[in-house]
Amino acid sequence: MPDKLWDAIVVGAGHNGLTAGAILAKAGMSTLVLERREIVGGCCVTEEIAPGCRASTTSYIASMLRPEVIRELELGRYGLRMVPCEPALQVALDGGRVVAAWNDASETARELERFSAVDARAFVAMTAELQRLASRLQPLFTELPPDTRASGLQGLRELLRVGRRMRGTTGRDMEGLTRMLTGSLGQFVDGHFESEEARALMLANNLYGKHGGPYQPGTLLGLLFHLLSGGEEEAQGWFGHVMGGMGAITAAMAASGAAHGMEVRTSSEVERILVQGGRATGVLLTDGTELRATTVLSGADPKRTFLRLVDKEQLPEDFRRAIDGIKMDGPCAKVNYVLDAEPQVVGMPEDAGPARRSLFTLPPSAAKADACYDRSKRGEIAGTDELFLDCVVASNVDPSLAPEGRHVMTCFVQYVPYALAEGTWETRRDELADKVTARIGEIAPNVPGAVVAREVLTPADLEDTYGLTEGNIFHGDISPDQLFHMRPVPGYARYESPVGGLYLCGAGAHPGGGVTGAPGYNAARLVIADRKKGPKR
Repeated sequence: MPDKLWDAIVVGAGHNGLTAGAILAKAGMSTLVLERREIVGGCCVTEEIAPGCRASTTSYIASMLRPEVIRELELGRYGLRMVPCEPALQVALDGGRVVAAWNDASETARELERFSAVDARAFVAMTAELQRLASRLQPLFTELPPDTRASGLQGLRELLRVGRRMRGTTGRDMEGLTRMLTGSLGQFVDGHFESEEARALMLANNLYGKHGGPYQPGTLLGLLFHLLSGGEEEAQGWFGHVMGGMGAITAAMAASGAAHGMEVRTSSEVERILVQGGRATGVLLTDGTELRATTVLSGADPKRTFLRLVDKEQLPEDFRRAIDGIKMDGPCAKVNYVLDAEPQVVGMPEDAGPARRSLFTLPPSAAKADACYDRSKRGEIAGTDELFLDCVVASNVDPSLAPEGRHVMTCFVQYVPYALAEGTWETRRDELADKVTARIGEIAPNVPGAVVAREVLTPADLEDTYGLTEGNIFHGDISPDQLFHMRPVPGYARYESPVGGLYLCGAGAHPGGGVTGAPGYNAARLVIADRKKGPKR
């Protein structure tokens, strides 16, 4: 038998689901958030990977968490504490070369002058241009995408609304934005920088989670995406360590929502979203429990939401085909370590403090990264020298994550196949982890002998454990044809769906992936506005 009638049920207690739920509860709506796992957080979690050792098992650095979300939910009041990554990024290259990108562009330029004065000047000019272009896109981050199916006067209003947000954009800006949206990262870097060190710095951190080798069109977008603002002070290109791990973000969101009456139920997997008369009426759990609501929001990805949770006959066939065509097959993995010694990166400056020693990226050359992607497309695991790795020793900045004598290091692996050409991830997971360990050992020779425990999360694990269809961390590739008014599919980019009262509030909706809270924030505001207007159907 169903229990009370809720104003809103949110499927999934990831950071977007919690953001949406907390905002709805704060607006006075009775709100229930359902989570299939035994803990909240989705992919924004802190989990124990060995006795007393906790890691941000999936997402691992806070970068674009929206200031609107931080402030409206008062996350600082509920325990969230973030400290800037300084440097923001650092690459460790063969031969003992360590190059840092600092939050002050002039300081990064001084770093690059060691290798090329030309590159130092190019970096300053490039940063200024990218910051300007990012500021043009920033207002659209928390805006409803245009209704591209609107016609007549309403269509004109939509064009004017979006146009007002782009007021002040110059012809040069339009040229730059076009280049950023369609160009390739590899060609851009090759054309602007001459030294291997500068090119490696630009390549690092700008392809993660995306399809396409660095020379494929559309890969330049990451360079701009990471300069969008984040953090409470809304700083461009902000990267932060979260004290207590990434789970502290979602714990604060859950606490904020609870203070306004939001209820969260874990170990409550949704089997089906109930629809009657063309409107969502609630959900059915896998244990047979039926829960009723006037509005349902799904934080699950579009494929899981519309191809698995909603009965086929409730959706137009062309909509289902469009959803089925979303590019997923996630191209990344994670390997999380517990070490009994801090990684000793060759070439790390002797005076480097814990913050600088806490992160190092191991990018291959652009050509090898391209080859790595090609291999992943064929279902192959890359060779050790082709691996694209991003390592964070979070316990250097936050000692609470591990007891004395232990160190927690997470490692993001870019360009691995979702579907293997030979074997299965269950039988080949250790092969990937061994290669990752060996590659890190080439830069930090003490690491292979310091491993106490490790956790391997393949794309299959990201799907099975964290509910990410095909292991895609962004709920759909971040590419120009799957962004803004095209996300998740044309005609349904404004959080609504063909089912009345059913909204998408996860990363598969605008503006996309990353721990931003923006999809949940935007969807909740739309629900509140729609509620004031009354049912549309």
